[in-house]
Amino acid sequence: MGLDRYGITTSQLGILEALFHLGPMCQRALGDKLLRSGGNITMVIDNLEKHGLVERVRQKADRRMIMIHLTPKGRKLISRVLPLHAKDVVKEMSRLTASEQEELRRLCRKLGRGGEVNVENDRDNSKKEEGERP
Repeated sequence: MGLDRYGITTSQLGILEALFHLGPMCQRALGDKLLRSGGNITMVIDNLEKHGLVERVRQKADRRMIMIHLTPKGRKLISRVLPLHAKDVVKEMSRLTASEQEELRRLCRKLGRGGEVNVENDRDNSKKEEGERP
């Protein structure tokens, strides 16, 4: 999808997007959200920090806690890249049928909620709404 034209990787985009939409987060929460290991997240954040896109901020109340924040440069980049990337994703997803897109939505929703959504029940409920038999 050509993220290299913006000078960022898929992992970096994921972190920038999460921080853009959810605000400052600790590294562990970012890793959990993006399904990445602690070591991988540290390396990706190190690289983003080198480029001035994020900064680590140690919390005053608990100095063990370090939050990752977007810098103004990072916010400017993700604000520019995200709409273009979304357009690329929509183009790629258009190859799927409506049914395939719905199945992908349900699966992504399950992953995004840490598995708390029961995909089978969700599928059965959506079929009922459409008047189909489960």
